[in-house]
Amino acid sequence: MRTFYHFVMTYRGKVNPDDESKLADWMYKDHSFPKQSRSYEEISRYLEWNTPFASALQVFDRLWEKYEAEYE
Repeated sequence: MRTFYHFVMTYRGKVNPDDESKLADWMYKDHSFPKQSRSYEEISRYLEWNTPFASALQVFDRLWEKYEAEYE
């Protein structure tokens, strides 16, 4: 199973960025992001303390649902 980070990297680099790609680009640039994690709690806590934009937690929740649907 891929990590959440690797799943989200498929959203990176859009010409016309949306919230999902903004979060993916930010995660890529943040060297402290827990890239090896598969834990909702760990990633959610990290984003609560280091949120890159106002709706990042909502975007994370949507992406997490897609991640779970694809890998569980």
